[in-house]
Amino acid sequence: MMNRTLQTCLMLASVVLGMSVTKTTSAEEAFRPPAVPLVACDPYFSVWSQSDNLWETATTHWTGKSQPMAALVRVDGHAYRLMGDSPQTIAALKQTSVRVLPTRTVYQFEGHGVSVQLTFTTPALPGDMMLLSRPTTYVNCEVSSTDDQEHDVEFYFDASGQLATNLAEQEVTGSTEKLKNATALKLGTVSQYVLGKSGDDLRIDWGYLYVAADQKANAQTSFGSSASLRESFDNAGVKGLSEQDAEFPIASDQVVAAIAMSLGKASKTSAASGYALIAYDDLYSIEFMKHRLRPYWRKDGWNAEDLINASISEHADLEARCEKFDDKLMGDLKNAGGQAYADIGALAYRQCFAAGKFVADDNGQPLQFSKENHSNGCIATSDVFYPMAPQFLLFGPSVSKSFIVPFMEYAASSRWKFPFAPHDLGTYPKANGQRYGGGETSEENQMPVEECGNLLLLFGAVAQMEGNADFAGQYWKQLSQWADYLSDKGFDPENQLCTDDFAGHMAHNVNLSAKAICALGAYAKLCEMRGESAESDKFNKVAKQYAQQWIKAARDGDHYRLAFDREGTWSQKYNLVWDRILGLDLFPSEVYETEMKYYRDIQNEFGLPLDNRSDYTKLDWVLWTATLTEDRDDFDALVQPVHHFLNETPDRSPMTDWYFTSTARKRGFTARPVVGGVFLKLLYDAKVWQSYASMDTTNAAGWADMPTPPKTENLVATAADTKATYRFTTEHPSGDWFAVDFDDSSWSEAQGGLGSRQTPSAPVGTIWNTDDVWLRRTIKLSDVSGRLALRIWHDEEAQVYVNGKLVVSLGGYTTAYDSFEIESDAFQEGDNVVAIHCHQSTGGQFIDFGIDKVVPAKK
Repeated sequence: MMNRTLQTCLMLASVVLGMSVTKTTSAEEAFRPPAVPLVACDPYFSVWSQSDNLWETATTHWTGKSQPMAALVRVDGHAYRLMGDSPQTIAALKQTSVRVLPTRTVYQFEGHGVSVQLTFTTPALPGDMMLLSRPTTYVNCEVSSTDDQEHDVEFYFDASGQLATNLAEQEVTGSTEKLKNATALKLGTVSQYVLGKSGDDLRIDWGYLYVAADQKANAQTSFGSSASLRESFDNAGVKGLSEQDAEFPIASDQVVAAIAMSLGKASKTSAASGYALIAYDDLYSIEFMKHRLRPYWRKDGWNAEDLINASISEHADLEARCEKFDDKLMGDLKNAGGQAYADIGALAYRQCFAAGKFVADDNGQPLQFSKENHSNGCIATSDVFYPMAPQFLLFGPSVSKSFIVPFMEYAASSRWKFPFAPHDLGTYPKANGQRYGGGETSEENQMPVEECGNLLLLFGAVAQMEGNADFAGQYWKQLSQWADYLSDKGFDPENQLCTDDFAGHMAHNVNLSAKAICALGAYAKLCEMRGESAESDKFNKVAKQYAQQWIKAARDGDHYRLAFDREGTWSQKYNLVWDRILGLDLFPSEVYETEMKYYRDIQNEFGLPLDNRSDYTKLDWVLWTATLTEDRDDFDALVQPVHHFLNETPDRSPMTDWYFTSTARKRGFTARPVVGGVFLKLLYDAKVWQSYASMDTTNAAGWADMPTPPKTENLVATAADTKATYRFTTEHPSGDWFAVDFDDSSWSEAQGGLGSRQTPSAPVGTIWNTDDVWLRRTIKLSDVSGRLALRIWHDEEAQVYVNGKLVVSLGGYTTAYDSFEIESDAFQEGDNVVAIHCHQSTGGQFIDFGIDKVVPAKK
């Protein structure tokens, strides 16, 4: 034992000494991403490394919360860490490089006579949406000899139960699954509140995590603590896992699903290789108008077993296809904008797709719902999928239309009553109607010019790709209405928000005006494609007239203004990109050249600020602005500082799109889909665009109508409609405070709801301004048959018990009453005791509930 400990210390020392070598920062040689994507499939299944070395820190979810994974390689009886920061008694193998590619992340390690390549492959191939939607990542390990000797090699991989929970203390249960061609471990929460939460800083706590291996690998699997399993592998190799076990249920941070296998002999001429598969089956992914939608990969009746079996049998083919795809896309990115641009594009690719979810509608057609990661958690937000769109547009009609269709179905429904386009469809993962600003009830804090312009431009881009306006024809009434709105109000926008809403309201916004003008030009082109010549001429004339007025009104000497009425101001005019991409011919080259010269003169070390009001910028918009002149030298001049920022920022998180150009510090926003906008430059090249769009084999068409939400009949009123009496305490109660027979006579009596007056529109009956409140209320039900739902306003997290049983745990917060279906057997005829704990951290706070009967909509 003493000799082994000494040997471990010596190996650790050698790694530390090896780490002291100065790193190169050349874009051609060593791009250092702020965070590295490992598993990047959707907003909930998204694991990253936030350090230079994969073994330096624990892996995390994109939100920064711990979601540890580990990988070890055992060479000739000695284990070395490749991924994971513990246990420190196992030496880390020196990492020599990391490279992020569109579908793969490739790490290289070397030492002790071997070279190890660890590759994380997520087969996000956009031409086939069954593949693109798969929540799977391969963890490939390949070991070669570097000293002309043969080496015995074993491989170990584990994933924490925290990948299946929102909070570390949530309990999970696990099982071993023997599948057709694979051995798998399955982990998931005991509670399984499917689609039970909505909000931003949340992780999934329903569905199941799988860690699997090919049956041919003869892998050993085990549940247990991370420390004991890794140390057992260090001491005894693969067979060490057979001695481990875990008792369920158990807190998620106390258990990992581990798999180990022998890779055989590694020599100079023959590598030893194997892989593990990590997958997540969320069962249901999105709620669309109160209708649960399955992930797209499940559309033909697949389940987790089908997913894993297919992934195992197709492993070699998918690895080859991903390598070929990566080579082509990296080559085209490099040809278009150099290595720096290729680095940025590769880092953006999986982040963009992983910030949304592909689901199937009732006709089995693909719908994509993007998430506003780290801004407000909204789902299907127009001014988020607008900058995201270039990546989707590049890869063909099916993926492009998949995010537009659900938005337009909502906009065309009777729910949306305004003459302009909506902002969003709700809060992820619940697309039940707009939540931002005034929602469906008022024009307060809406973005009318922004959203109308976004949709007209996106439909113009789809028509450009397909060579016809048939898709636009499906929603022509809405598009025509929005074109009329922009014709009336778009040139000189009133005081309102735009996509850069963090900068606040502004009137006479020059860049927003440019969007409206280009959108009118796009609409004119759509009219022309539809054979509506008179309408085309009318709107083309308006667009050209506005463009000429814009040039005169916005000019401010050697550049163009931020707002028409503000002398000495400036801003990025990124919305002008569509003039050339769509061939609108509205603005002369002199406009672009004037702006570009000014930008190049004023930009900072880490990029071009968004406008004169601050030195922060938006990464996506810089990459759009860089294309304005279609001059490679101009493009490089604006893109290189962005690459420099990514390489130097001290904020180690998935790529931000909002940062300070003077300090390289993140201002906000993490892991958002808007980074898909970096692919815009490839849309200027019709040949390149077509080469990717033609890869579309999904050929999506014939989408189902938007689901009709079920109706509800109120059984127990909320505080908005009646005076409800609660018992409550703000001191943590002892015992089973939620039990039916708990004595709450010492608690205070209150009229609901409970909250602060600062919570907008909340019907506060009793002030509650502490961090926590526990409350109880007895309700009477005469009929508990059929489907029942809890109607609750919770700000913030709430755990709800009915008759002593936890029925739902709600993360995040709502800004109004929302409905959550509850198993009807939780209730009984007569008296029912409802007990709730609500926790508050910041901002407004409120808690109140009622009970509804759910009446399914008639088809």
